[in-house]
Amino acid sequence: MPTASTSLKRYAWLSVAAALATMGLKTLAWWLTGSVGLLSDALESLVNLAAALIALWMLHLAALPPDKAHPYGLSKAEYFSAGIEGGLIILAAAGILASALPRLVAPQPIEMPGWGMAISLCATGINLAAALVLIRAGKANRSITLEADGKHLMTDVWTSVGVVAGVALVLATGWLILDPLVALAVAVHIIWAGVALMRRSVSGLLDAAIPQADHDEIIKLFAEYSRRYGVSFHALRTRRAASRSFISFHFLVPDAWTVAQAHRLCEEIEERIRELIDGSTIDTHIEPISDPASYDDQGLDR
Repeated sequence: MPTASTSLKRYAWLSVAAALATMGLKTLAWWLTGSVGLLSDALESLVNLAAALIALWMLHLAALPPDKAHPYGLSKAEYFSAGIEGGLIILAAAGILASALPRLVAPQPIEMPGWGMAISLCATGINLAAALVLIRAGKANRSITLEADGKHLMTDVWTSVGVVAGVALVLATGWLILDPLVALAVAVHIIWAGVALMRRSVSGLLDAAIPQADHDEIIKLFAEYSRRYGVSFHALRTRRAASRSFISFHFLVPDAWTVAQAHRLCEEIEERIRELIDGSTIDTHIEPISDPASYDDQGLDR
């Protein structure tokens, strides 16, 4: 039986294979046509390959078990992958701008446009299939690395569609300047995608809370147990680390309860939370409900 980490790495290898295939096809399309728009598409495929290799590496790190130096594991490595990928996208955009701006001054004719568009569309089909698989796998496995890689490939799909449309417009109108203009639009589009990925990476590295929907489910669970057993909860804190969620709270029980009784109910509550939120690590602090000192330690810094 393959492990979950092995399965995720297989998806990353799919991304590597798709990047190699599309990079070769788009480079051929640019070589045949001389279109700077198609060149911009080929350059982004080079970024896709680099991003896929980085994703593979970061998935390997994230799957390593906790150790003495990293007792909470290395799951945050996935955020580095998304951040680096965003930076690479912006670098690719800079290369596109450098290629397209001179063509605005001196537009060049496009050679063999039919073959160029056909080859580019073939590469786009490969990217579309890989993107859909990666996004679905990323959401199912709560992997920001796979999801970011899939969304990056999806931006590449829309980029390619735009470039082919630009070549078609040149053929239809004879306006050669449309080719570099489309390339510039592509550059702006992928800069936007790169910045979005970097922002998401930074948010994760800053210990962002779990999604609001998951937080609300925990609050509902607390309300249910408060009604049933006369217990209380406070100091709920959460943070997300890629596929893992870390949850801590204080569990206030009646003074007359034994340690064993409080522990049994606490175990039940933690199991319910784990059923609600996959990959959750839970820390609970049990306190007597009527002791004033139980309410003095709710802040992060007591």
